[in-house]
Amino acid sequence: MNATLQDRQDIADLMTGWIHRDLGEWDRLKGLFHPDSRIEITWFEGPAYDFVDASARMASSAFGTKHLISTPVVTFSTDGTCAVSETNAVVIGENVDLRLGCEGHNRFIDRLEKRDGAWRISDRKSVYDFGTFTFPSGPVDIDAEAAGRYPREYAALAYLLEVSGFPVSRIFATKGSGLERDMKQSAFTWLGEQEKY
Repeated sequence: MNATLQDRQDIADLMTGWIHRDLGEWDRLKGLFHPDSRIEITWFEGPAYDFVDASARMASSAFGTKHLISTPVVTFSTDGTCAVSETNAVVIGENVDLRLGCEGHNRFIDRLEKRDGAWRISDRKSVYDFGTFTFPSGPVDIDAEAAGRYPREYAALAYLLEVSGFPVSRIFATKGSGLERDMKQSAFTWLGEQEKY
């Protein structure tokens, strides 16, 4: 079975469905994922459904986000039931209490599976390309030493997450890094393995 235009549209809808996170539509956000799906991003690693619950807690804090999502680049398995997608995204964050914001550019690397006729994400990871601080109400002081503990590509996002109570506990993939290479190689190895079944 070859992938169809409808398969591509369904996967694009999954990517743009991230708007449900920004809108606080938690059940609809869970609907983007298979029940056994996992996610690894700056502030959360674990089951995707747990991520949705954690996102709801974040939404009740002083830290808020908005995401801009592009059209994904998708590679399908030979039988058309699995895929790997890479999607450009921009995350805009702001802590209203601290009067400090950030803008981060990243790419989601997703493994997707079509089960019972429906495409869902089975694994989501992120590569961070670059980011910057924003100052919605004018300049405020930043602890440059604390921000400097993170890779430059996502230092602003990680710093704002940390001071908002959502710490970043390890190093994540950045553009051109070995971690990015390994992440993509693993995803496409997985895709090739699916073709054997």
